[in-house]
Amino acid sequence: MGKTIIVTGASSGIGANVAQLFLAQGWNVGLLARRGDELAREADNHPNAHTVVCDITKENQVIGGFNEVADRFSGIDVLFNNAGIFTPQARIDQISLDDWQRSVDVNLTGMFLCAREAFRHMTANGGRIINNGSISAQTPREGSAPYTATKHAITGLTKTIALDGRDLNICCGQIDIGNAHTEMVENLIRAGGTAATMAVSDAADAVWNMAQLPLSTNVLSMTIMANKMPFVGRG
Repeated sequence: MGKTIIVTGASSGIGANVAQLFLAQGWNVGLLARRGDELAREADNHPNAHTVVCDITKENQVIGGFNEVADRFSGIDVLFNNAGIFTPQARIDQISLDDWQRSVDVNLTGMFLCAREAFRHMTANGGRIINNGSISAQTPREGSAPYTATKHAITGLTKTIALDGRDLNICCGQIDIGNAHTEMVENLIRAGGTAATMAVSDAADAVWNMAQLPLSTNVLSMTIMANKMPFVGRG
């Protein structure tokens, strides 16, 4: 039946672009997100697409969603662990506990649940997990303590999964994406933030390149960013 990828956060932005690219390349794609109407639009009745309305913070929904995709396509080869949120920017003393907890629930616990379930499905035949870490896993934006803390945690999660999967032929790597022109970045631009962006399709191509590698090879960490964004001393 060909190779199968699950993409979380597949209803918009980077996730939607990755899902479309893999469908165009002939893969089976499980599209997971909370918004059913947007998922249906992205799938567009493609015969190799299977949509699952799923809140990744809910353990039973993640387990059920991954089982559903695995049953439909006879397994899971790759997970693009992408779903995430960016809560309102604020100085740390102005951040509510609710915003902190929402970030932890989605960006860390949700990604853990999805990685755990993918790993379980890959133990027999191997596979690859690609975590979306974000540039914030290395260097923060101002006023982004919840997002930055969770993305730094994903780096530790990625390395540990890579170790856990070594003897099972399960690779785990992280892609840190800087300023792909998504709705989230557009909101930052409107709020007076950075205007240096890159095409979302370039980020999707990077995920495609990681997914194509043989399981004898792993990209533990990749950074792809808008060339003119202020990062590592570039202004």
